[in-house]
Amino acid sequence: MRRSAAFAALLVLLFAARTGAAPTIPAQPIPPEAAIHLAAHRALYKMTLDEARSGDVVGATGTMGYEVIDACDGWAVRQRLDMTITNTDGQNVHMVSDYATWESKDGTRFRFHVRQTTDGAVTSQTDGDAKLDRPGGPGVAHYTTPEVMTKKLPPGTLFPMAHTAAVIAAAEADRKHLNLPLFDGTDDTGAEDSSIVVIDWKKPEASKWPALAALPSTRVHIAFFGMDSDSMTPDYEVAMRYWDNGVADDLKMDFGDFVMDAKMTNFMPLPRKC
Repeated sequence: MRRSAAFAALLVLLFAARTGAAPTIPAQPIPPEAAIHLAAHRALYKMTLDEARSGDVVGATGTMGYEVIDACDGWAVRQRLDMTITNTDGQNVHMVSDYATWESKDGTRFRFHVRQTTDGAVTSQTDGDAKLDRPGGPGVAHYTTPEVMTKKLPPGTLFPMAHTAAVIAAAEADRKHLNLPLFDGTDDTGAEDSSIVVIDWKKPEASKWPALAALPSTRVHIAFFGMDSDSMTPDYEVAMRYWDNGVADDLKMDFGDFVMDAKMTNFMPLPRKC
């Protein structure tokens, strides 16, 4: 689970984005993502407030649904964030973000749709598609909403599922640090930088989810930065546990002014749709 729309949408809805540039880390070969077998699945997460760093937010609860469908030649992903934020005046703000994508398994084609509402009113929508010249870019993103425009994607760009596979592959290969450009379609600014720190690589261990108990896992921390600024402050950070099939749990989502915990409360493997 990368910096997908559920996270990006909440950040955009609540606060003005703080852009930055990721610290430079020398490029190193990344193990082939094709060796990582991502799993189609459906998961539900309960979200609770972990920490409030400013006086604007005094409470927050919500749920996040995440679904990955194996559509043979690609991955169809749906993510829905439903959250209620309580401010210092005691007012509740209800925010919903719907994010739907399709990504080819060779990592070169991508379609995206994100719709965000606050208290039932649509606050933003982004639609379009993107194509890379080859796996890992460069390429171009075409937007149809909020306006018709194009954005160039730099060499090294990955779409979300390929990004997840690359992070897991690096962890399995005992890589501790890497930088990966990411395009996920969550806003109209094009690609962004992601700076990844791999914390560990664990052997299979007991789990409440039988389908995951036999799999190794890794804990990672990912910070996301704007491409065109020299600030060292990330837009958004997330720490999580990834099993080696791409399923994520124990998320800690840092929006700057507040931090949310997300725990997986329901998990179901899904069959291929071929």
